[in-house]
Parts: sequence; structure tokens; C-alpha cells
Amino acid sequence: MTSLRLPPTLAFGALCLAACTPAPPTTAFTGATVWDGSGADPIENATLLVREGRIVSLEEGGAVPRGADVVSLDGSHVTPGFVDAHAHVSGYWADAAVEDPLERVHGDLDLFARYGVTTVNSLGDDAATRSARDASSPTDPRARVYIAGPVVTDFTPEGARAAAATNADAGVDWLKLRVDDNLGTSDKMPWEAVQAVLDVADERGLRLATHLFYLDDAKRLLEMGSDMVAHSVRDAPLDDEFVELMRATGVCYVPTLTREVSTFAYADGPDFLDDPFFTRHQPRTEVERVTDPAFVQRQAESATAAGYRVALAQAMENLAAASAAGLPVAMGTDAGPAARFPGYFEHLELWMMADAGMTAEEVLLSATSVAATCLGADDVGTLEPGKWADFLVFEESPLLDVRATRSLQQVYVAGGAIDR
Repeated sequence: MTSLRLPPTLAFGALCLAACTPAPPTTAFTGATVWDGSGADPIENATLLVREGRIVSLEEGGAVPRGADVVSLDGSHVTPGFVDAHAHVSGYWADAAVEDPLERVHGDLDLFARYGVTTVNSLGDDAATRSARDASSPTDPRARVYIAGPVVTDFTPEGARAAAATNADAGVDWLKLRVDDNLGTSDKMPWEAVQAVLDVADERGLRLATHLFYLDDAKRLLEMGSDMVAHSVRDAPLDDEFVELMRATGVCYVPTLTREVSTFAYADGPDFLDDPFFTRHQPRTEVERVTDPAFVQRQAESATAAGYRVALAQAMENLAAASAAGLPVAMGTDAGPAARFPGYFEHLELWMMADAGMTAEEVLLSATSVAATCLGADDVGTLEPGKWADFLVFEESPLLDVRATRSLQQVYVAGGAIDR
């Protein structure tokens, strides 16, 4: 029997179909102390392997594969990228010279990312934000975005249903409605209209975030099926009934403390306006607007601002109670509208959460795995194999002092360093 002999070049080619196909490039980030966001102890001298934007492995002193690119992070501290469970992306924060609506939204997402906010849940946005989400790649060097479309505020069941259905048809990730009377200066959305939005959410398989202020409204919304308490309760202390409703539903409590700060702080000339960590990236035009004497005077004389100053004190007390009760607290800021500085306000929120009594680890969990779980964002929030390699590099450990987040050195999205 005669054996078939292939020419050497063909034989080599046949073998190479499997053996010689170049493997995707791997990057090894070495030497840092890594806190993976799960609540486990930090890993010292860690080796984090990343391939095609996703985490391959995370091990103490792990081996570096032959041919891998090596990025030394010796002496640094690493956490997952921050997740803001309640913000707004509209394009407001892009450079004034940028005219294209899509590029303006990218400007917002770039600003969030420069401060380490790698995922943003935009609870109130427009078509340009949706277009940016739809046109994005998971490896784009900017914050990831989830959308809710325009906030539903219609006062009739028919109008509320139609608005919610329009958002659902547009492919939103969330629905959001607003139950608030703006400190008694306007009417609240009727409960019949609220129910109409909840009906659409149930029919379309969407989760519903609710803007609220009052304890009684929060309890009623939980009973009706709200999927997120998107602001602090700010009129009264949390009671046992509220805590038990939160436990029974598993709904996340999102403080948005800095939302209140933005309503009155500029009357006092807040210290953060001079913080180098703030001034490095925030647009000078908005700083000039909030420090304009006329703006400052209006805020100083505003009865609404005074009311929200009081509300913030109650919000801080309620956050402490929610955390002590073991409720899932997800970091959220309401950043993005005018005077609410994206990126920096997330850090300010974390520092205020610590001031309310949460430990540094509880605060960091709220900004990583808890917020990601709240959003159903399975690919982010922890540094585990298979998830996107979104992580932050700090000079100092925020687990020891959460204010060390201002020592942020570098931000990685899908394993790529963003331009800071």
C-alpha cells in the first residue's frame, strides 16, 4: 500500500490550521494590590491577564504567558471601574466647539471615564444618547451607557402609557417616572398615571426607576413594583415598614446626595471648585457659570435651595440607616445636568457616603458590584474572568481611606488605557 505524501509546504499548512493560528494578544498587568469588587480580601502582587478586552485570570503572583505584553503596576492599588446607577448623559459637557450631537454625547462619556466612572445608567436622556449607545463598541475608550429615554411625567394614564410605550419602542434599558412635588411647589404625578407606566414596564419586560422624595410615596411605589429607589427619602426618617419592603423586594437604594449639594452649595463657594482633582477635567465655562455673582445670589436667596439643604441632612441620616439595615445601596449621583459635574461628583458622592457612616469597603462595593447588580450589568462591577477589564489604578488605597480615590492614576476600559 502506497502512503500519500504531501509536499512539505502543504503538510506544514495543514498542521498550522490549528497549531499556527496566532493567538489573540494577551496583556499582563502585574504587581498591584487588586481588590476585585466581590468583597473578598485584596490580592497582593497580583497578575491580571486581559485578552480581547476581557479578564482571563486574576491571581497572586500569577505566571505571565510567553509573548504577553506586560504593564507593571508595582505599588499601585486596583479596583473595578465605578458604576453610577443614576446619572444623565445628554452632551451638555462636551467642548463648546463640538457640534455633532453624537460627538457631544461622547464628550459626556469621556468626562465620566476620565474620573474612573466606566459605566453610567442615564435615567433621562434623548435620541442622541440612544444613538451613542447603539453605535458604541464594548471596547470604546469611554464610559459604557445604559439609557431610559425621556423621564415619563404625564399626568393622565393615557399620556403616561403612550410616553412609556414610546420609550420602550425605542429600545431603552430602563423606564423612569417622577413622583415629586418639588417641595410643595407643583403637583405630583397621579397614581393612576404611575400605574400605567408600571403596566408598560411589566408588559415589555423593562425595569422601572422612580424619582421620589417622600417616605410614604417610596413605600407605595415599592408596593406597586418599582425596581429602583432612584433618590434618597428626604422628608422623614426611614421606618421599619420601608426597610422590610426594601428587603422583601431586593430593590436598590440610590442616595444621589450630590444632587442636593448642587442645589445650594454654590451660594457658599464650595471648596471643591479649587480642588486640583476637580479642575483637571471640568469645563471652565460651567465653573464660570456657577460662580457668576448673579447665579450665586439667586442660589443664596432661594427658598428651594434652603429646603434642599435641610433635605440633604435627612438624606444622610437615611443613608446611614439603610446601610446599617443591610439594604443594597448603589452609588448614584444624578450627575450630568447643569451644575452637577460628571465624574467628580461620583467621587464626592463616595466621600459623602463615608461621612454618613459607611465603611470604605461598603462605599466601594456600592460603586462596583452592588451598582452593577442593581443594573443587571453582568459584564462589569467585579474583576472576574469573562468580564470586561474595566479597572482603576490608584496611588493610594481607597480601602483604607475612600478619599484616596482622588489619587486616581489611570483608567482602563476593556483593558485599554483611556486618555486622561
